[in-house]
Amino acid sequence: MTALLRQTILQPMNLPALLTWLAVALSLRYASNGTSPVLWLAMLMFAAAFLAHDFLSAHRVYSRAALFALETASALTVCWFASRGGAAPALLVVMIAHMAMVYPRRVVIVLAMAINLALYAILVHAHSAAPLVITLIFAGFQSFAALIARYARSAEQTRDQLALVNADLLATRALLADSARDAERLRMARELHDVAGHKLTAMMLNLRALAAEPDLAERREVQLAQQLAGELLGDIRGVVQALRDARGLDLATALRALAAPMPKPALDLAIDADIHLTDPALAETLLRVVQEALTNSARHAEAERVVVDIRRDGATLRMRIEDDGQARGPLREGNGLAGMRERIDAAGGTLALSRNRHGAMRIDASFPLNPARPA
Repeated sequence: MTALLRQTILQPMNLPALLTWLAVALSLRYASNGTSPVLWLAMLMFAAAFLAHDFLSAHRVYSRAALFALETASALTVCWFASRGGAAPALLVVMIAHMAMVYPRRVVIVLAMAINLALYAILVHAHSAAPLVITLIFAGFQSFAALIARYARSAEQTRDQLALVNADLLATRALLADSARDAERLRMARELHDVAGHKLTAMMLNLRALAAEPDLAERREVQLAQQLAGELLGDIRGVVQALRDARGLDLATALRALAAPMPKPALDLAIDADIHLTDPALAETLLRVVQEALTNSARHAEAERVVVDIRRDGATLRMRIEDDGQARGPLREGNGLAGMRERIDAAGGTLALSRNRHGAMRIDASFPLNPARPA
């Protein structure tokens, strides 16, 4: 618990906010009501509500709004008790910057105007010397802080998107590299079979014709040449078969590269050892299905772990994906799941969506394997 609290406090947004809170707390001893229990209760509630945001999921919209309301009430209460100047309105600067990282720009502008109107009313009630000037000064600070927070949030989102795009490129490159190696193995196998195999067959036929000659039939050299040519032809056929059998795309490496930049959920991958995909289109489909599942688990279920299990069942490839998160509401196919179903249908497969025993979404997909090719 101590480590978690330390990690929360040391986050980039939280540390300067808490330093600002500490500066306001130190300035309160100069306020006329600096010893009021209500004042210090409001200060503590502001800090607690601010830090509580880090323990909320992104989908707890109403809980987050309630925390912002508590922050607003606490900050305005502090401004009420320390209305004769001072640094109390700095709490509103912190809060507006925090809102700018969560809400759209128009919402933040409306909320900031309402909050500053309340601050102006408090200063007027307290007979402050220049309530409008003070309000405008802190409104300027709020605007600056909100813009900085907005740009920081945008940069963070751009970084995350670039990391995902880079992972996608790495995974696709891994599949393309495997596909290129398979094509080269197949080309070498064909060359050995068509060129070397053909010439050795012709050599064996000529050696057989020579062995039919009465003068050469008993020659040890002719018999040895026939034996070596036969063994060499068998060796070439073995090499050709080994090159064909060695074909296969490294799906596991591509999937792990896809999940690597995501802090969570973690990928738990299990693939049957006898699965050797040779169809790049099918491998690409599997890659995109897992990619969409990882995105959904991180965005909607807030899962910590995603299990991907790929098995071979005769001439069918079966894939099951489930996480340890919580699927909220009824199972509905949005754009992501609809695109997943379209990809699977294009590959001749089937898709089934359900819930596992923990309430999380489970994806079951099956794909036909071409019997003319090794899986």
